[in-house]
Amino acid sequence: MIRAQGIYKSFGKIQVLKGLDISVDRGAIVSIIGASGVGKSTLLQILGTLEKPTLQQGITTRIEINGIEISHLTGKSLSSFRNKHIGFIFQFHHLLPEFTALENVCLPGFIARRDTKTVKKKAQELLNHLKLSHRIGHKPATLSGGEQQRVAIARALINEPKIIFADEPSGNLDSDNAKELHELFFSLRALFRQTFVIITHNTELADITDKKLEIRDGVLVFSSL
Repeated sequence: MIRAQGIYKSFGKIQVLKGLDISVDRGAIVSIIGASGVGKSTLLQILGTLEKPTLQQGITTRIEINGIEISHLTGKSLSSFRNKHIGFIFQFHHLLPEFTALENVCLPGFIARRDTKTVKKKAQELLNHLKLSHRIGHKPATLSGGEQQRVAIARALINEPKIIFADEPSGNLDSDNAKELHELFFSLRALFRQTFVIITHNTELADITDKKLEIRDGVLVFSSL
């Protein structure tokens, strides 16, 4: 599903990532842990095609997702790949406040120019599965934090992506909502065979994932199955 080799990233003279090799199998739930500032979010953005790695002379850098080498994709090709194959969940949901829950979930499908009725039907099914059918017409300001995050998850799933990248998805939730969200990831994996790569400081979540990776000072220092 994901094969990444020789991942470096520098911002000016500061080298954040110092040569990471990572593999993630299809259908796995993988956690990435580490202290703040070690490069976890930067790695996620590179794997998610939102950032480009820094190339190093004499070192091969390669990123393959779902059998597709993404290093050479640019512009519309890269945007199309991202829209079709990848879903994102962030700590702060980034829902559009002027749109209802249903409309927020539908947006990626509309951007992909999928059939309007098909997208709306899929969005309704996802919101129903996430126990939000009674909130479908509500705008984000009227939803609880847990409800907003579940809407964001439905939005990430609307185009049926092969992989979901999540950056501290439960970091803004209380313990009960966080636990419910973590259980939801596993139920979605069972239902849709989604692959999840999750950055988290939540040790309970990290300990139950299929694979746990630790980044320290820009390098991978620990990997467990």
